[in-house]
Amino acid sequence: MTTLSSAPVAPLLTRLFAEADANPPTRSPVFAGTTGDGHQLMMRSKTEYRDFYAKLKDYALAVSPEVGGLLYMLARATNARAVVEFGTSFGLSTIYLAAALRDNGGGQLITSEFEPAKIARAKANLAEAKLVDLVEFREGDALKTLAVDLPETIDLLLLDGAKALYSDILDRVEDRLRPGAILIADNADYCPEYLERVGDVANGYMSMPFTDDVELSIRLG
Repeated sequence: MTTLSSAPVAPLLTRLFAEADANPPTRSPVFAGTTGDGHQLMMRSKTEYRDFYAKLKDYALAVSPEVGGLLYMLARATNARAVVEFGTSFGLSTIYLAAALRDNGGGQLITSEFEPAKIARAKANLAEAKLVDLVEFREGDALKTLAVDLPETIDLLLLDGAKALYSDILDRVEDRLRPGAILIADNADYCPEYLERVGDVANGYMSMPFTDDVELSIRLG
């Protein structure tokens, strides 16, 4: 048995995913009357992301269970002890990563989210999972919260916040990524700048799409 497959984590995740499925973000008024092109523009904006995601504060912008399982497996396989997450939402991905840290013997997960209501929900969920002691929640714009006081070395980076900022967030943490560090970027196609960067070995990365939505990369040195 693992932390992930046993109580309280396993039943909690089942419940949280059911709640997320019952209240998908596509129901938000932010998408009403928005064309595909308009949606693309909102997702790729570096100036309007605060307003866009604020309108989604009542929705769990969660990874899929499959991606959550991937996060747990990668963190376990690399014996991760220091993890950084951009985009907490309700904390589902945070639970997967913290469960891996617990099973690795401990560590620190820094997660950043600018919506106070989501931070509160995530803290409650991590407390229910009995994993909150492993997590440092940073409230505010990650361009600032992840620019200071990071671990000396980072083993795994999850990018699942405002998509247009992925490369900017990488700027803030790159010098702490150890050789072999794992990067997982959800919906990375909304940030071509990031994909171009990690897709070039000359920049110190190897990268490949894990699914249509997820880019999996490794820091070479």
